[in-house]
Amino acid sequence: MNGIGPVEPGEDTHVREPAPRPVPTGRLAPLGRLPERHRRAALAAATAVALLAGGGYLYATRPQASPVPALPSPAPRVTAPPYPSQVVDIVYLNETVAEDPGAAAGFRFEVVLSVLSGPPVTVTGIAQPYAGLTVDSTPRPPFRTEAGSSRKIVINMRVTECGKVPGNAGLPFLDVTLRNTRAIQTHSFILGARYAQHLSEALQVACSNDSR
Repeated sequence: MNGIGPVEPGEDTHVREPAPRPVPTGRLAPLGRLPERHRRAALAAATAVALLAGGGYLYATRPQASPVPALPSPAPRVTAPPYPSQVVDIVYLNETVAEDPGAAAGFRFEVVLSVLSGPPVTVTGIAQPYAGLTVDSTPRPPFRTEAGSSRKIVINMRVTECGKVPGNAGLPFLDVTLRNTRAIQTHSFILGARYAQHLSEALQVACSNDSR
């Protein structure tokens, strides 16, 4: 029979089987060909990458919060200056002798006006409650006194009508009009018992001389 069949191996020869192809193990290796533990690790890594990518996308596309408006700073508190009558004090010093005792029947004395605090205070007027007396002062109003300082004022009272002055001034006072940047006030200052005694004595002397 003619034909060509498979070549029989000769003596001392062997049929050599083809070597198995190596399985790729790099990052391009198909997952189906990786060992089980490698495949699980690769799947976990791919899942983590996907989660990170998805989270980054969600963060980048998140709605932006509206800016919170800044609260207005509180306005500075402005303290009003005190009323002038709250910071002015007047103290009676003593009766003085008139430069010309015969010029007019009356009473001459000194007081000290002090401004304790706040803006300067201006004296715009000095008066007294009796209709039979006139009042003037040195210095003459208006005059101003700074805070923390004092000023001596000489007060002159003259009798114009004895029938309209009391024989005994029990609680006499001075009406002083004061002005500062807060207000204008007329305040009655009671100068004390010594002032009342000296004024009563002066009025009695003045009206006794006038009656003669």
